[in-house]
Amino acid sequence: MTTLGAVAGMPFLALVDFAALPDNYIAAEYFLRGEAVAQGKPAAFVTRLVIIRPAAGADFNGTVLVEWLNVSGGTDAPADWNYLHREIVRGGYAYVGVSAQQAGVELGASGLPGALPLKAADPERYKSLHHPGDAWAYDIFSQAGRAVPMLLGGLIPHRVLAIGESQSAGFLTTYVNAIDPVAPIFDGFLLHSRFRGAAPLDGAYLISVQALGAGRAIDPVPIREDARVPVLMFITETDLMMPVVGYRPARQRDTGRIRTWEVAGTAHADTYTLRGGAIDTGRATATQLASIFAPLDTLFGQTMPKSINAAPQHHYVLQAALDALDRWVRTGTPPPATPKLAINEVLELDSGGNAIGGIRTPWVDVPIATYSGIGQPGDGFAVLFGSTVMFDAAILATLYPGGRDAYLAQFGDALDHAIEGGVMLAADRDESLAMAAVMFDRQLSAR
Repeated sequence: MTTLGAVAGMPFLALVDFAALPDNYIAAEYFLRGEAVAQGKPAAFVTRLVIIRPAAGADFNGTVLVEWLNVSGGTDAPADWNYLHREIVRGGYAYVGVSAQQAGVELGASGLPGALPLKAADPERYKSLHHPGDAWAYDIFSQAGRAVPMLLGGLIPHRVLAIGESQSAGFLTTYVNAIDPVAPIFDGFLLHSRFRGAAPLDGAYLISVQALGAGRAIDPVPIREDARVPVLMFITETDLMMPVVGYRPARQRDTGRIRTWEVAGTAHADTYTLRGGAIDTGRATATQLASIFAPLDTLFGQTMPKSINAAPQHHYVLQAALDALDRWVRTGTPPPATPKLAINEVLELDSGGNAIGGIRTPWVDVPIATYSGIGQPGDGFAVLFGSTVMFDAAILATLYPGGRDAYLAQFGDALDHAIEGGVMLAADRDESLAMAAVMFDRQLSAR
């Protein structure tokens, strides 16, 4: 029998500043205790769930997002909360982060220096947790999904969506294909930045960035075409083209239950990954928001040959993807079908070095930089962070002979086109345009 117990005090969760939550949201933590089954074998477990939700029903949109927390760095990282928190609180969603994998809970996981699993981050608070191994992660995640109605303080959930990025998306791919048909718990899935493969049912999947790209090519695993509920896949240039593990061989057609969005100019991770959660609170100025996307050539203690990817569209298009998936589940109206990125052995590029095809945004159609998802030389996570090459003043003058006003007019037109096409949200229009002005001025003044 599965049981829940509330835990006093604030939870440990990487990348999240709970003090920055709006006044109408509350955060809490529960321990989930029970017995999970993997391939016919039962095992006891105690894991934790982090809940971030509206305090009152009037602010709740009825949709709960359940994130399979990412452990590739050796700690429980809410990658999708980080990218999506603005839309989550703006839209009135409830959020549940699930410590689904062993590496996020138990001692001994390897990852980024200083990144700690729960039992190392706070030994006293989390001493009772126990994870039997990732083969049992699927059933643990299912039990977390079933527990959602008991986590919301009386709020009534109408839709429960499963979300996860990178390694978590690999596990959710297997969940969609093998678990969901026999455990119909979730109403839709957002698979963010998956690669070509999927986690095996025995749970023996990548648990650290050191394993990325190692060994033989991984077999491609598409989503089953008879998926029970809507599945939206968000694919960056990195995800698509990365050697050995890249998603490209797993590409599949859109169906009545499957949509894939490939987004030009995006990397698997970027400056928003590193800065967004701390700055993008919903109260930031255009100048503060623009600082998220300022060039950055250092990454976890190493100096990169180029600045890492600093493109805003990963964050903004992903927010639109969440909105589109929620609407799909609510109304049956699927997200727009979008073009694939153009490939001829390598990504096809325009004269400015930006990718051709895929989802278009003003940052690639009215550019001030080349934004790439192709990895750079470096250790560990460097392969995931892409690159940015800012245009100098001479190139900007050639592209926009009318100066700042001409640039902003073209940017606004491209922005409106993206909003009309359903790949950006109207709620993000004003800040995107204001931020574009700051970024253009910053680039003109750069030496």
